[in-house]
Amino acid sequence: MSEQFGDDIITITDEDGVEYVLEVLAVLEVDGAQYYALVPADAADDEELEVTLLKVTEENGEEILCAIEDEQELEHVYSVMMDQLYDDEASDDESEE
Repeated sequence: MSEQFGDDIITITDEDGVEYVLEVLAVLEVDGAQYYALVPADAADDEELEVTLLKVTEENGEEILCAIEDEQELEHVYSVMMDQLYDDEASDDESEE
């Protein structure tokens, strides 16, 4: 991560020097590792969001976000994220009653 603008918006720079401004939807802890669920910060409200999952790794003593290369790991983290999302929605529905 190169910069943080606030609690929900971050800028990351890829290996080609291209910067992306992203909104953090969630930070997940799965099997002892930390993951970020991100969407483009400039996405329109009616636009279907494409969620990107990145893994926090350490390189030269600095935390960086990396693509998840292992397909099984990616599917597992996505599944955990969706389970948590639906659990949160169910909790919100119950508290409104």
